[in-house]
Amino acid sequence: QVRLVESGGGLVQPGDSLTLSCATSGRTRGTYTMAWFRQAPGKEREFVAAIGWMADKTNYADSVKGRFTISRDSAKMTVYLQMGDLRPEDTAVYYCASTSISNPSAVSSVYNPWGQGTQVTVSS
Repeated sequence: QVRLVESGGGLVQPGDSLTLSCATSGRTRGTYTMAWFRQAPGKEREFVAAIGWMADKTNYADSVKGRFTISRDSAKMTVYLQMGDLRPEDTAVYYCASTSISNPSAVSSVYNPWGQGTQVTVSS
């Protein structure tokens, strides 16, 4: 059974940086696109960033462009989300997800499985 496990969330102040990790277990290395989504209280889950399996294609939500960077270490089967210049509106539970589709899609319905999420809170 494939499992995705996020880590690295926490409480930070506005302007701080934080890096999230998502480790994959239960499958052999393959051609999987990985993505990060987030869900704030009372809001729908939204796309944050995605990276193709060769790491040559990335996709970002407009709200995080220039502040967040997605990357992957295929040998470790881990994907990262480096978050900079964090703002209170970035507060959410962050989820990683996987898909066999080659393009880094922003559509949540193409992704399965999902991790359990990690909380990021940006507050002074």
